[in-house]
Amino acid sequence: MKHTFAYVTLALTISFVVSPALTDPFSGFRADQLPIPQIDPPVQPAGYAFAIWGLIYAWLLVSALFGVWKRADDAGWTAARLPLIASLAIGTPWLAVANTSAIWATVMIFAMAVTAIAALMRSPAYDRWWLRTPVAIYAGWLTAASFVSLGSTAAGYGLVTDALGWAYLGIALAAGSAGYVLWRTGSVAYGATVIWALIAVIVANGAELIGVSSAATAGIVVISALIARNGITAQPVPS
Repeated sequence: MKHTFAYVTLALTISFVVSPALTDPFSGFRADQLPIPQIDPPVQPAGYAFAIWGLIYAWLLVSALFGVWKRADDAGWTAARLPLIASLAIGTPWLAVANTSAIWATVMIFAMAVTAIAALMRSPAYDRWWLRTPVAIYAGWLTAASFVSLGSTAAGYGLVTDALGWAYLGIALAAGSAGYVLWRTGSVAYGATVIWALIAVIVANGAELIGVSSAATAGIVVISALIARNGITAQPVPS
């Protein structure tokens, strides 16, 4: 029975990887998707940072193929596959949903992130490069992207505060969430991916919105400190 999850993971990874070719490109919510249009909101990283999806897609696919070939019945892989399957199943239609509904896209990307983080927490340390690292990068980017989506959508509906306020909130929540996951997993790859996103927020805002850039810098410092203190030596905490 365990090998079935390996094949399901591979099938959903393939569907996830090919999904961008089956829908319109997505580079942020369109002006007509929100009551208050969010054009280049300050919480959003610079466009180049999204190139990390190429790495995520390729590494997850290699991982899934290796899993079928060498780890089909491995109990440690199976434990991680169950939440990963859920994340990929939600992620396959995400681009199509994001092009039509900001609210549902936000709900879905948080579900993707939570299940991806669960997969990271369950991933075995003995297959760091074949499973743990690609899942960590996937989960790290989703952590950052979830709060970008939340900040854009909430600001677009005028909830609590404006786009600038949500930039500060989004950065703080993303850094805090990343800190918790780092404490639980000690994954350097996860932390480095969140830092990648925060650097891109600095690039996007620069000196024009120095407060946002400073908040992102503070998040980088905190995450870097956690990596330096715990990342290399910490062992995953059993779920």
